[in-house]
Order: sequence, then C-alpha cells, then structure tokens
Amino acid sequence: MAMTLALACNRSQAPKILVLYYSQTGTTEKVAQALQASLNADIEAIIPVEPYNGDFQATIERGMKELQGGILPELQPLKANVSDYDIIFLGYPVWFGTYAQPIATVLAKQNFDGKKVVPFCTFGSGGLDSSAKAIADKLPNAEVLPGYGVRAARIDAVPAEIDRFLKAGGFIAGEPVKLEDFSASKPVTEEEAAIFDAAVGDYPMMHAKAEEVASRPVPGGMEYLFTARDLPREMPGGDAPKDLPPTARSMKVYVLVEDGQAPVFTQVIR
Repeated sequence: MAMTLALACNRSQAPKILVLYYSQTGTTEKVAQALQASLNADIEAIIPVEPYNGDFQATIERGMKELQGGILPELQPLKANVSDYDIIFLGYPVWFGTYAQPIATVLAKQNFDGKKVVPFCTFGSGGLDSSAKAIADKLPNAEVLPGYGVRAARIDAVPAEIDRFLKAGGFIAGEPVKLEDFSASKPVTEEEAAIFDAAVGDYPMMHAKAEEVASRPVPGGMEYLFTARDLPREMPGGDAPKDLPPTARSMKVYVLVEDGQAPVFTQVIR
C-alpha cells in the first residue's frame, strides 16, 4: 500500500477500524488487544451463547461435529455494527486448519460487502493461509487483506511482530522493515538439518525430515524456509504405519533463529 491506510482510506476522514475476535482460552484475545492498542480501534469479543468451555477433547468433538455438519453456533448479539466500519480485523484460533466455528456464524450473519477485512489468528502449528483463503471465499464482495498469525507458543513475540505487521500494511505510520527475498532452495546440510530438528523436536504433532532449505537475514537473526516431508509413525502394537497420501507428505516450515536463541518454528504450511 502506497499510503498509510489510517490516512488514505478517506482523505478527509480516517477510516473506522474494528477489531472483532473470538478467543476460547485468551490467547487470541492478547493479539486482539495488541492490535487495538496500536490502531486505537474499537474492539469487541465474539461470544457464543453456549461457550466452548469443556476440556480439549470435548472442544474437538463439538468443533468437528459443527464443521462437518455445517452447524453455526449461536452467538450473543454484537454491540458493534459491522456496517459502520471501513476495516475489520477479524481474529480467531485455528481449528482443523481453518477459522474456529464461531467465525463461520459471523461470516454468515454479518454483511462485509465493501469492507476491508484483515484476518489474524493463533495456532499450534499453522493455518493462517488456509483460513484467510476460506474467509476470502466466503466474502467475495469484501477485500481480504494479508493477515497475521502466530503460534500460541510464541505469544510473547506479538508486540514486536504486530508493530512490524501494521507498519508493513500501512495501517500505522513508521518505516516498515524490508526483508530480503529468500535465497534459492537447496538440499539441507547437516547443520541446517540440526536447526530444523531443534525447532520442531519438542512439538508432538510433527514428525518430519527436512529435505531442502532457503534462508534470509532478518533483524537480529536468520529465517529459514524448510521443505520437509512427513515420516512414518509407529502404530500401537508395532503394526506397520499406514502410508500417507502424497499431498500430506510435503510441508513448508518457517524457522526463526534469533541471535543467542534456540531455533523455533513460526508456521507450517501443508
């Protein structure tokens, strides 16, 4: 964007911005509050009539039933009127690779035509790209802008990342950080494979091997983009693992190594 959105959406009047979010555990709420503070925007939480306050397994079972059945959970009425805003930052945790089901109700019940929508989300491993695409598919008459996502395990990184994200998008004044393009992808060296293993080794939902890598310098460190492949898992009782379909085997894994810090992965794209 050539001009700061806070100044350019309407030359005579700054755009009205709403930070609208659903947060089950409070993690997404922290991102929403950081956005609201930086943007000086209005903010409102999306609240289901029947809260998702069971244990992890209960939430999984309910969420999957709603997703597969196209069930829209009932929400408490919003105090804000979406039609009064020019830009809506829409936040959610990622469930099953897409936005949490309360967002499905918002997308179906609210009119986003002509609005700029900025997705933001929290996740265990990834889901920003897939959920943002799903939002764009649901809102063909809105402009869905590039979004922000963060692993719940990296919530402490939010203030600095939000500042860079908002400057890069032109939402707030300031010189955005300009990153170099990633280098050409190449086979991993033993040292690079060790970086990958260190970044993902403690995450129980990933069992993969790095095959190729690209890299680039970032402020205070290096960022790596690994192409990795799922490895077979041992089945209970020693049964042979089932083969994974080719589409599930390859993934992109972003890894950040800040100066003096251990490697961490920031996002997985499958």
